[in-house]
Amino acid sequence: MLKAVIFDWDGTLADTQHAVVNSFQRSLREIGCEVSDEFIRRRIGIGARNTFKEALRFHNMTFDEKAISRLVDNKIRLQLMNVEDVSLFDGAIELLSALNRKAKLALASMNNRAVVNKLLRKNGVLVYFDVIITADEVHRPKPHPEIFLKCASELRCKSQECVVIEDSVFGVKAAKRAKMSCIAIPQGAYSETELREENPNLIVKSINERKRILEFILEKDS
Repeated sequence: MLKAVIFDWDGTLADTQHAVVNSFQRSLREIGCEVSDEFIRRRIGIGARNTFKEALRFHNMTFDEKAISRLVDNKIRLQLMNVEDVSLFDGAIELLSALNRKAKLALASMNNRAVVNKLLRKNGVLVYFDVIITADEVHRPKPHPEIFLKCASELRCKSQECVVIEDSVFGVKAAKRAKMSCIAIPQGAYSETELREENPNLIVKSINERKRILEFILEKDS
């Protein structure tokens, strides 16, 4: 029986793509590094540090951890200045409300704590989550399962009692590696075909497909 639901944030509950891409691009341009928006979109979910490292490696630019930290700090500053560019997807609050008190809820985001906390408060959904884990609390990014396993531990649930809701191939891979059920939503940078290749337990078109999502979570093995 499923006892806990672990949500991704970027691209799953909230439409953050423009704000995320813009903050990365502005930070990279300041050091003369040019990549396409698609380059960044396809890496949302692996964490800012790894995205910056991949962009710099793509251009054969040298860096150290201090340089990456400066880029991450700048990216966070820029995102915090543009919280109005972020809105919840239709159906997000309704789904969270429907699950409230019927399952434990966690948020597992590879965005940074300062950004996540501000956006959760701005959008009025902080109250729904029993546990919130961000990039600042893990050492290994998705597709490593660390972030989901940490959520399960803090929720005091076994992996088999958790379902992850994700929009990226990195997230689906991480959920499967954590031995958790997974609902995939192709409303971010990845297509339904790409997500299906990772064998999620259920694919829905959007977070607004509340009935199908709730049936899977609340009726599984009941």
